[in-house]
Amino acid sequence: MLVDLQNTTTATLVKEMDRLREVGGVVALGRVLTLIVSTDADRAESVIQAANAASREHPCRVIVYAAGDPNAVTTLDAQIRVGGDAGASDVVVLYGHGANATESESLVSALLLPDAPIVVWWTHQIPEEPAASPLGRIAHRRIMDTSVGHDVVGSLRKLRKGYSAGDTDLAWTRLTGWRIQLAAIFDDVDASTVRSVTVEGAVDSASTILLAAWLTYRFQVPVTMARTPGQGIRSVRFVRAEGDIVLARPAGQAVASLYQQNRPVQRISLPRRSAQDCLTEELRRMGPDDIFGEVLQCGLPRTDLKVVAPSER
Repeated sequence: MLVDLQNTTTATLVKEMDRLREVGGVVALGRVLTLIVSTDADRAESVIQAANAASREHPCRVIVYAAGDPNAVTTLDAQIRVGGDAGASDVVVLYGHGANATESESLVSALLLPDAPIVVWWTHQIPEEPAASPLGRIAHRRIMDTSVGHDVVGSLRKLRKGYSAGDTDLAWTRLTGWRIQLAAIFDDVDASTVRSVTVEGAVDSASTILLAAWLTYRFQVPVTMARTPGQGIRSVRFVRAEGDIVLARPAGQAVASLYQQNRPVQRISLPRRSAQDCLTEELRRMGPDDIFGEVLQCGLPRTDLKVVAPSER
């Protein structure tokens, strides 16, 4: 069910949601959190799809704040989505124009579920200091995506400068599979034998940089980034006197190969992760991601962001 409200107010929205609950059986029982998504009109539908899919594991109220033209007449349009149009959630989409095109706690406060955690997801811009921003101040978790935009290094440095416990980055979440598989290698290999590491991939990718920062922080050895065509991470090579260890995933493939000295090649499922996968993972955690904070604060500053071609390794 879709209900459109033009030139409305949050008070009217709340009354309409109460009416839907009374006449249609729409309830907020079982909702475990409120997810606020700050986006723009062009991205609104795609983020609603991701949030609806994630809500099947985490039933929630989704408030999508889609900023419009700040120079237009100040208005607030809205849409309420319930039932089959809202997954396992109820969705309120706010289209703010004029003065309402700027994030405001007052626009969402009346719509929050009582006594439930609040997560904010910025899909297109990173606040200078997320925890101090109008929406970040009320949130238990704050999700950014430094892969959006042209200057990912600048975005990562910006996030590091304004970081507070509870901040996270979907560019980091996309690395979960890589980090699990790489950590598993050293269940039976002495990590102190690693002399250097090379990460091959798209070096304008925030995930590639964060993987290099994590490996720098974890192994305390030189980590080089090698440029390869296309998107995503292609391989990680651990250089050792006893023989290199390589985990490689060909472009466009969902299966990686693990090469180790005197061992058969292992095939490992390592698919690229969607926004839905990453959001679902982040909604499982209401406490801070301490490892991410340490990588951002300690690993990133020690990461050499100079890039070489694979032939220069």
